[in-house]
Amino acid sequence: MTLPPFTKHYETPERAAGAVRHYRWIKEHAKPLRQPALHEIGPASLAFERVEGRSVRPDDLPRMAELLGRAHGAAWRSDLQSASLGTPHHFNDGTPFDDYLGPREIALRRRHEQGYLPNKVALYAMLGLLEETAQGPLAFYKDSNPRNFIITAAGDIVTVDTDDLSLAPMGYDLAKLIATLHLTYGSLTDQAVKAAFCAYNTAAGCYGSQLDVTNRGRLDDFLALHAVLTAPYFGRNGYHWPLRSHLRGTP
Repeated sequence: MTLPPFTKHYETPERAAGAVRHYRWIKEHAKPLRQPALHEIGPASLAFERVEGRSVRPDDLPRMAELLGRAHGAAWRSDLQSASLGTPHHFNDGTPFDDYLGPREIALRRRHEQGYLPNKVALYAMLGLLEETAQGPLAFYKDSNPRNFIITAAGDIVTVDTDDLSLAPMGYDLAKLIATLHLTYGSLTDQAVKAAFCAYNTAAGCYGSQLDVTNRGRLDDFLALHAVLTAPYFGRNGYHWPLRSHLRGTP
């Protein structure tokens, strides 16, 4: 039986056009990520192949880490070797691909205004940490939370919700997956986290030896950033377990 398509509606035609642009970029440059077929493009809506399955769980982490490593390695080799974390990249049509630093600096300052960072010392500590992590080979960030992947009954992994992409260091989006698995299911073991970044490095390293850069210290820095950036969503969207960060410079 053929399932009816899934239609996603957008606030503006520009948002829909951006989602198409990101979908096509992943299809061209991050081939290891399987996406649902895009059947129809409307003025402010997209109709996708409907995929049935479940979201990612903690026991899927090693396989997911390997998939992200392959996708990030492929994108680096295909399009991102010459990109810079502090400068917007560009798609083929000339539209910008958000950089790593700018949007996150804005978001961290907003978290301070919202009260998620207790004082200016904490804000400057996180801004400093953001600067420290802006190094090494580039990948992309697609918000790898458990709900943005579907695992089918056959065991296939399908990537959904690629509406927003930005540049990011290798390992940053893996850290987002680890952070959101923790927020959803509770603490992951150190062994599980180590197995994840080892699987990620092995997969990414197939595309270039210089991509084997993610270690526990680097991952912990990314997790500290994600703890602040995701703070407003705690208690919503299935995020029930707090992700605590050790904020540098805080009392």
